[in-house]
Amino acid sequence: MEPVNDEDVRTLEKVAVEVAREAAELALAVRDRVVGAGSVADLPTKSSATDVVTEGDRECEALVRERLADLRPADAVLGEEGGADDGDPRPGQVRWIVDPIDGTVNYAHGLPWFAVSIGAEVDGRPLAGAVVEPVSGRVWSAAAGHGAWLDGRVLRASELRRPGVAVVATGLNYDPQRRRRQAALVARIASEVGDIRRQGCASLDLCSVAAGWVDGYYEHGLHHWDWAAGALIAEEAGAVVRRPDPADAAGLGPEAIVAAGPGIADGLAELLRAAGASGL
Repeated sequence: MEPVNDEDVRTLEKVAVEVAREAAELALAVRDRVVGAGSVADLPTKSSATDVVTEGDRECEALVRERLADLRPADAVLGEEGGADDGDPRPGQVRWIVDPIDGTVNYAHGLPWFAVSIGAEVDGRPLAGAVVEPVSGRVWSAAAGHGAWLDGRVLRASELRRPGVAVVATGLNYDPQRRRRQAALVARIASEVGDIRRQGCASLDLCSVAAGWVDGYYEHGLHHWDWAAGALIAEEAGAVVRRPDPADAAGLGPEAIVAAGPGIADGLAELLRAAGASGL
């Protein structure tokens, strides 16, 4: 691929922010219709009875695809609801990774912890990303090699060096059997860290690492769109990020993503290995 210059990545970041903001506005516009239409139990589901999908997801992704087609017609798109536009991207082609509403269960229940997440990559290399929170209006973004920001403020990951007092975020899978194994791992590490947080939105967990609001985060079984933007934001803020790795050289499980401040990254990884993370 041709080198991607500074202007390119900053442009991609601006596009990600612009489109994510528009989708966030739409998510709020349809929220009352989605949440107020009836019981959450009546909503369609995907992988399990708790994996709901809403009109908000579908409408927001449709908007994102339409806007990206206008602004970046030569690019490819991979979205949670619509899959890939044209299969695998061409070598050197920009591909957008879209989660129209990350934290759909929160969204459907009226909780505020959900976000629009849009990342851009070329040949698997993350270049830019934006995570926008519809309720608070907060805008998280990053451009590769240029740092990460929250509403224009530079982000820095935690400088904590003691895993035993670290606040660690995590998530649980929709599959009941896998969730049971994940909950058991939480129980095994709970006494070895300062505290555990679970907010139900992977992109915001990763942004929380970027801001130093939590010291570390791990989760198993996410999809690419769940972490594409947030992982880059955490990394550009100085966090050590381990993305899913089919080879699993780290012994954390092939579907594990782990992000932490550099002072506890090794300690958290070792704690997870010792607790049996590779079996999740």
